Amino acid sequence: MAEAAPTEASSLVGKLETEVEIKASAGKFHHMFAGRPHHVSKASPGNIQGCDLHEGDWGKVGSIVYWNYIHGNVLSSVAKERIEAVEPEKNLITFRVIEGDLMKEYKSFLLTIQVTPKHGGPGSIVHWHLEYEKISEEVAHPETLLQFCVEVSKEIDEHLLSEE
Repeated sequence: MAEAAPTEASSLVGKLETEVEIKASAGKFHHMFAGRPHHVSKASPGNIQGCDLHEGDWGKVGSIVYWNYIHGNVLSSVAKERIEAVEPEKNLITFRVIEGDLMKEYKSFLLTIQVTPKHGGPGSIVHWHLEYEKISEEVAHPETLLQFCVEVSKEIDEHLLSEE
């Protein structure tokens, strides 16, 4: 389901999105990123090494969150992100990367996570939406990062189900 869709204005600007079916409720999954992202490393230790709050409060717009993660061949990557939007009624949170390894290849990088309950049954759909501007044509679209998000989503789902 992941698709790179560079805009007409520039092939440096792009969007990627994917959906992941999970068994956990939309509210519980959203709360992992909005209320307790420091627990994501417990759910996905092979991908997320840690998450710290640098400024503000968990799940509040303007707060600064610092992630340590493993992506691709890099054993330790970092991302400093500002929370741009939180809409609990829509189970939506948006992070803007402001420092870290992604900024070596991208001028801007925005990640939005929205979780919706499945219609007609238990479980939810996690929708990942990445918006970015590459620093040059040589930089790849972040398909591997989108796959990373899928893996983390599945591991968070398993973690949430084990907590019930």
